[in-house]
Amino acid sequence: MTVDELAARAGVTVRTVRFYSTRGLLPPPVLGPRRVGRYGPEHLSRLALIEELQRHGMTLAAIERYLERLPADLSPHDLAIHRALVASWAPENAEEATLTELERRAGRALNADDLERLAAMDVITRTGAPDVFRVDPGLLGLGIQLLDLPIPPKAVLAARGALLEHSRAAAVELARLFRDAVGEPGAEGEQHPERVAQARSLSAHMQPLVIQALVTIFQRSLSQELREWLGQT
Repeated sequence: MTVDELAARAGVTVRTVRFYSTRGLLPPPVLGPRRVGRYGPEHLSRLALIEELQRHGMTLAAIERYLERLPADLSPHDLAIHRALVASWAPENAEEATLTELERRAGRALNADDLERLAAMDVITRTGAPDVFRVDPGLLGLGIQLLDLPIPPKAVLAARGALLEHSRAAAVELARLFRDAVGEPGAEGEQHPERVAQARSLSAHMQPLVIQALVTIFQRSLSQELREWLGQT
């Protein structure tokens, strides 16, 4: 990608890309013919992560420290997972986009099947207008990457259903554990203010740890399942 294409894919200005580059937040591009900088998926994923961290109110200095702690050899996929984890703590911030704008952000034309897949993954939601969509910017990058996988829409829907079912079951069980740790309501069904404050504090501290643990466990479990499956074929 050229710097213009990178900016279009990320939904930012060229000036923003150059500013991040001067701060060392983005690695330098590969120089091609005529010394034109070329950017790849790792630049796009890192830029998306920077933008997400900024939406959470982090200063550039804090973002620099955050990025410095990440392994230098993280793949675009790993960076996308980091961004998804960060985005999970932000309030829902779906944006409206026309099909033209959606294709500009995707860096590709989107046919009816592509739109169906993105809708199945809750990346986009159709509105009353045929060419206007509600877009989840936190999921768009991952959704676009998944479009190239040879998975039919029915399989995407089935996978989404399985994730929702088991995620909900895990959430219910964890909520029960939180309740047990804090204690049951009083005889009249009211929580003591101190217990309410304790529950909120526990939730605030536990949620990031639980999310990270779930992602780590899921990645390792899925890798193990795939290794066993590929070993049998």
